Amino acid sequence: MNAKRSAPPANDATAIDPAALRRDVRIALIGYGEVGQTLAADLCATGLDDVAAWDRLFPAATSAPSRAAADTGHVRPGDGMRTALAGRSLVISAVTAGECAAVAREAAPFLAPGAWYFDLNSVAPETKAAAAQAVEAAGARYVEAAVMSPIGPKRIASPMLIGGPHAAAFEPLARAIGFAGVEVFGDTVGRASAAKMCRSVMIKGIEALLTESLLSARHYGVEATVLQSLQDLIPMGDWPKLARYMISRSLQHGTRRAEEMREVAKTVADAGLEPWMSAACAQRQGWAAAHGEAQHHVRLERMLDAVLYDVRAASTEKNA
Repeated sequence: MNAKRSAPPANDATAIDPAALRRDVRIALIGYGEVGQTLAADLCATGLDDVAAWDRLFPAATSAPSRAAADTGHVRPGDGMRTALAGRSLVISAVTAGECAAVAREAAPFLAPGAWYFDLNSVAPETKAAAAQAVEAAGARYVEAAVMSPIGPKRIASPMLIGGPHAAAFEPLARAIGFAGVEVFGDTVGRASAAKMCRSVMIKGIEALLTESLLSARHYGVEATVLQSLQDLIPMGDWPKLARYMISRSLQHGTRRAEEMREVAKTVADAGLEPWMSAACAQRQGWAAAHGEAQHHVRLERMLDAVLYDVRAASTEKNA
């Protein structure tokens, strides 16, 4: 007698038709900044042309998100959260750290039953848990993501740790629409974000330390000696090039990084430690954003000089 053959598990790759998953998905993006625009372009490039979006700056026609949506034509901008999310089976949240939980609460009433809510924001585990609670209470399925690299190089295929009770079921859909770097990290919301936040202590901290170190060194005319010393201590190739890149990231994205580092500070505090380093990093990252124009200088020395000029000009004006 032949034994009855059981059905394959839902997350068995052999049982999944990626084309069917792609065909049935209707996507909405919340947040149309750098990450949202990158994802929209990549999703549409694969043939997913039914992508809606909402950004709180859309009502201002001259805002950067509004101009980007009009110029690229990758998405259909909604005139509010309700219209952007109506009938959507997958909602991707890519806002700033400070907006993560509030946006989830705002979106919750408009989420379709069973819809996926894919939260890419860099926040503390407790913040992700609060967002998940709002989404799950509305009958949707929350999946957290921790993006473990800058979004630029690999774009939608960037390495991402995904977590929560629905993460394993969501993975095939994520891969089918282009999120090739996803890795299921566990079924507990917050664990993936903890990994990202602890990583940020180092990455954003190094950016802040290099900014403070090399600006001071340039003031004293000893930046070349400092960089050579770093090369002797930590041989990482072209230290001037690395330093320019890392400092420019703070100059360009300091406001967003400062928000993230405040979430990192919460993560550290929840671990029972005083977040002295993370709190200081948040201050330096926020400070760097005020000198963003300096990022356009190609040479490290000229970039440092431009920031120092701003600092001295501000000091002169204050003391006048």
